Amino acid sequence: MTVRVLAVFPTAWDARQLESCRSAWSSDYTVEFAAPTDADCDADLDVMDFIATTATRSDFDAVFSSSDYPGAAVAAAIAARRGLPGAAPAAVLRCAHKYYARVTQRIAVPESVPGFALIDPAKSAATARTLIYPRFVKPVKGAFSVLARRVESAAELDVFLGSACVSEYMDSYLRIFDRLVREFTDFSFDGRYFLAEDVLTGAQVTVEGFVHHGDVQILGVVDSVMHAGTRSFARFEYPSSLDAGVQVRMCDLVRRVVGAHGLDQTLFNVELLYNAAADRIGIVEINPRLCGQFADLYQKVDGTNTYEVALALAAGRRPTVRHREGAHRFAASLPLRVFTPSRVLQAPRPEDVRAAEALFPGTLIWVECDTGQNLCDFDRAEDGCSARYAIVNAGAADRERLAEHFEAIQSRLGFAFEPLKAPAPASTPS
Repeated sequence: MTVRVLAVFPTAWDARQLESCRSAWSSDYTVEFAAPTDADCDADLDVMDFIATTATRSDFDAVFSSSDYPGAAVAAAIAARRGLPGAAPAAVLRCAHKYYARVTQRIAVPESVPGFALIDPAKSAATARTLIYPRFVKPVKGAFSVLARRVESAAELDVFLGSACVSEYMDSYLRIFDRLVREFTDFSFDGRYFLAEDVLTGAQVTVEGFVHHGDVQILGVVDSVMHAGTRSFARFEYPSSLDAGVQVRMCDLVRRVVGAHGLDQTLFNVELLYNAAADRIGIVEINPRLCGQFADLYQKVDGTNTYEVALALAAGRRPTVRHREGAHRFAASLPLRVFTPSRVLQAPRPEDVRAAEALFPGTLIWVECDTGQNLCDFDRAEDGCSARYAIVNAGAADRERLAEHFEAIQSRLGFAFEPLKAPAPASTPS
């Protein structure tokens, strides 16, 4: 019998990824996308009403979400209300709240957890003076790398936590999260806090996998390559180039971490850093969901898209996963960025995107800007120092050929930009 799956708070990744592997799931599942989307979710959404109303619907048999926030926790809550397969809402929120995730990790794998301190932005000055710098500071509930940064002093930390972008985050972004925390956990601290951590260094990777009836399975390890001198992601490459022995240790660490958080019937991804000089693996964070951006990288190399895994888990089935049966030996996701405030002179038309994808079979492209748009709000963007305007996912026989593919694809897309003029300084009254 076909399983009717409801995707809540659908993301930009969902439709393209599901379409790219449709032949693998369409005979077993139908998928409906519920409104609103992840991008259109308003801060004033009555999340408990959404959960209650959706849970009363009789037109779906399973529910999932690739949305970090609020999708993963909301899907878990709906599943719990309906008695459907899914992770426990409290376990999802424990992963999502970076302070409680750190507390859990410190018990399970203390050797891989940096020192950390909880900071109330309204009372930051006293705490800031007790810390040793530099520190890495991030919201306990963030999105991507927004408002996460390295700070060099107590003064710099105070200025940052008193900034307009932090105030806006506190006043709007956290409303849904705090309601979920109150409803499904016994946490003493809601989302209106920051963490100040020891600075982790090394090669960054993402270990992705799933849990089915308590059995933690690893899907793969993806390398995160940064633009030199920045925290901006340049590429995500699969399979990882790290030493095989290090990857084995990482996977063992991740199994312990996932078990400690109590996750079940869900995909997960855990971001790690490997410091080769110290031979130390550090945990960046754990996310209780699939990584939609990486889903087809596994398909290209292994033959299984992680959305296939998500559908199976939502239905309570054990996923069937292939390994190294894909069309390519190597795959990568390329975020395209500007590092100076810029105006989009030309963005590709739909036919340009289709032509660029047709250059190399299996290529997927997401365009995230329009002609005439200004790309300038870096403080509220993904990493604080750049703006992403497109994503290109492709596969090839090796890294060298893939680099050539990316160059040809970018050329065919035809993006064009011009720097934005800095505002004129205010005149001084005479």
